[in-house]
Amino acid sequence: MNRRDALTKVALIMGGTVVGANLFLTGCSREASKTVESLFSPEIIDFLGDISDTILPPTSSPGAKEAGVGEFIPVMVRDCYSQIDQQIIVEGIGKLENSAKSKYNRIFQELTKAERTELLTIIDKESIDHQQKKGVEEPRHYFYLIKQITLLGYFTSELGTTKALRYVAIPGKYIGDYPYKEGDKAWA
Repeated sequence: MNRRDALTKVALIMGGTVVGANLFLTGCSREASKTVESLFSPEIIDFLGDISDTILPPTSSPGAKEAGVGEFIPVMVRDCYSQIDQQIIVEGIGKLENSAKSKYNRIFQELTKAERTELLTIIDKESIDHQQKKGVEEPRHYFYLIKQITLLGYFTSELGTTKALRYVAIPGKYIGDYPYKEGDKAWA
């Protein structure tokens, strides 16, 4: 399977198109803004890993942080997003941290799992409201972008593909009417 087919299938698994799917399918050739370099500090990568792990926490399969999504996000933002979206994400990370301080008087990484989930649920609702008012075109909400990159990073990672989805390294013949049992994982 080539990269284009894999990303198309991941987009379908996630129930829709990935933000900028055309960009991912045609390759990344964006110019990075200078502010994006701040995303590559170990502290920010760890912070992004914690955000992504709150979006996709460990269950019977590994969480997004273990799958390396914290490291994946800065690379995708730098290489594949417009300078406007890069700026939105960089500023959004600060807004997310300020929201944690405002609501809980602590930084995001000091919050309990329940508090992190509660905060990101509020921000996600804000993101959905923003997207409905503005539409999917610019300017996008920072959490909308982070959430989409998290899903892409997780479901294209080795752990996400092999542990969260059903995976056959070398598929056999095509079976068009494969029996489904409730609770089965989607195919990778």
